Amino acid sequence: QVQLVESGGGLVQAGGSLRLSCAASGRTYSSPTMGWFRRAPGKEREFVASISWSNISTYYADSVKGRFTVSRDNAKNTGYLQMNSLKPEDTAVYYCAAARATISGLLSADENRYDYWGQGTQVTVSS
Repeated sequence: QVQLVESGGGLVQAGGSLRLSCAASGRTYSSPTMGWFRRAPGKEREFVASISWSNISTYYADSVKGRFTVSRDNAKNTGYLQMNSLKPEDTAVYYCAAARATISGLLSADENRYDYWGQGTQVTVSS
């Protein structure tokens, strides 16, 4: 089992930045892929970004490409989502997820491929 806990959410003005963290515990070696998803009010949960264990493979949704950066520190069992140039439409609950399989690219955008989920952290961007 892997437990995930997100932190770092909050209220920020448009154009500002936030860094989300996802602390993993348990059998973290069995979760080579980490993903970030978000759910905006009244909308379905959507993919944001993913990263492989080796930090070599990353993948982003078009809506965040160039503004968000995903990374992970395997020594600390922690993943990060650096969010810059935030927009009001980025307002959502952000979730990190871990997959037992090594997946990348478009496959990593499929939430059904993830086995473990955090509880989420709220990000609110004011205009």
